Amino acid sequence: MSAQRQILPVADQAQVRAYARRLTLKYPGRLALALGLHGLAAVAGLAGPRLLGELVEGVRDGTGVNVDQIALAIAGFIAVQAVLIRFAVYVSAKLGEKVLAELREEFVDRVLALPLSTVERAGSGDLVTRTSRDVDALSRTVRQAVPETLIAVVAGAFVLGALALVGPLLLLPSLVAVPLLWISTRWYLKRARDGYLRENAAYAEMTDGLSETVEGARTVEAFGLQGTRHERTDRDIARSWAAERYTLRLRTVWFPAVEFGYVLPIVATLLAGGLFYLNGWVALAQVTAATLYVQQLIDPLDRLLSWVDELQVGGASMARLLGVAGVPDDRSAGDRRPGGERLTAEDVRYAYREGHDVLHGVSLEIAPGERLAMVGPSGAGKSTLGRLLAGIHGPRTGAVEVGGVPLVELPLPELRGHVALVTQEHHVFRGSLRDNVLIARPDAEDAAVRDALAAVDALDWVDALPDGLDTRVGSGGLAVSPAQAQQIALARLVLADPHTLVLDEATSLIDPRAARDLERSLAAVLAGRTVIAIAHRLHTAHDADRVAVVEDGRVSELGSHEELVAARGAYAALWESWHGTPR
Repeated sequence: MSAQRQILPVADQAQVRAYARRLTLKYPGRLALALGLHGLAAVAGLAGPRLLGELVEGVRDGTGVNVDQIALAIAGFIAVQAVLIRFAVYVSAKLGEKVLAELREEFVDRVLALPLSTVERAGSGDLVTRTSRDVDALSRTVRQAVPETLIAVVAGAFVLGALALVGPLLLLPSLVAVPLLWISTRWYLKRARDGYLRENAAYAEMTDGLSETVEGARTVEAFGLQGTRHERTDRDIARSWAAERYTLRLRTVWFPAVEFGYVLPIVATLLAGGLFYLNGWVALAQVTAATLYVQQLIDPLDRLLSWVDELQVGGASMARLLGVAGVPDDRSAGDRRPGGERLTAEDVRYAYREGHDVLHGVSLEIAPGERLAMVGPSGAGKSTLGRLLAGIHGPRTGAVEVGGVPLVELPLPELRGHVALVTQEHHVFRGSLRDNVLIARPDAEDAAVRDALAAVDALDWVDALPDGLDTRVGSGGLAVSPAQAQQIALARLVLADPHTLVLDEATSLIDPRAARDLERSLAAVLAGRTVIAIAHRLHTAHDADRVAVVEDGRVSELGSHEELVAARGAYAALWESWHGTPR
């Protein structure tokens, strides 16, 4: 696993058990109804073997037995059992769906509460796997494994009770397989949870590698990285295969032992029952009923043990889903409130990996209403610094403050009222165009939405859409271009109306001439706001109040465009190479 990758935490067994117990006891009435119906169904199923035993006993003794009545009685009990099972399964499924819905809602809440810095470090593969593969596995567990296990436990308990009532002596042979089942199951359970956790982690790493390859397909092709990506994928698949092979080996050892454990009780009951009958210790009817009960016990036992494996899969998935809640918050909200909108960074250092700082003692002070441009070569640390100034990341050392209060001490809703970030990476959500813009301020009127779109030069193409603001966009809807997606993101920013904006190549996907017009429109709308623009197009720096040149994680130059050009330093060289001649 990559050294940079930090997999999200996993809940321990105690946490999983406590959560499962809480969910189980959350609806005691519905659970009692489901168990009661299953219990009644099991009781109805016990009548058949007892009646058959009496029939055999009557035929052997030559006493008058009414076969028709016994057959009708058995058929009646079977019909009653079928009806009870139908309603029991319905109640169990309904309860399972309700529990599953709550699980999904809680997981979505946990995911949305994750610190963005943690998501970026963990990568998309682990989170995607938890939201897809683990949720699906848990769905099977809640819908099928849990109800089936409850049915098996209830039915098995009633069968054993009936067997004990038929004859305590005949109960003993049925227990002959208990040591084999106990030892083999304990051996399996001791290894299964860790095995399935490794399997899911390996699958997450494979998903992460594949998504990186697909998303960066053009870069892979441009730099000839096909061989490297193939090797990475082969390694990931090999790890995933080895993890799945391990859990398969566990099942190939455990399942045969369990299957053998089903046969032993029947054979032992027949042999011991015959011996007991010859010695006059039990009646023939008792032997017949006991044998049929032991045969009947196989179904709940098989159901129980078969679903134990699915419970292990579900338990591992639940541990991964619950583990998301274990991610520590990256901010500690305090009681202090900013005393203004002045944004400062003091001796800031930051590292994505321990011991590898990408920012080295950066200090900046940005006055309210100032327009600051950050320029510099790729990889110099501009975007990282922008994220710290927007409160996305907290500095490793030093402080980033607004109005004298560290950004990491502000609750997210309040933080976004002070500072907001727009990057060149935008997502258009499935829904109407109006809903996509209203994300920034759900209570805004259509007039405000249209004003925001007009501010980013998007109103013309929006009005030309078939349904205007009601046009469905995103997955399954109208496909918007990357430039249009960027304009939608900027419209959200205008509607949110924060005091300080950090624009990280926010117009990079728009035609340079159109981007120039858009930036002028934005400048008019955002007059009085603090704007920090990270850009490669140096006309942005030309229009700014000050320019910060970032090189190797440090601010090497800071001043106005004219001052830096006159200084003949790094910025002057950038301007000359971009514009042709210095100004």
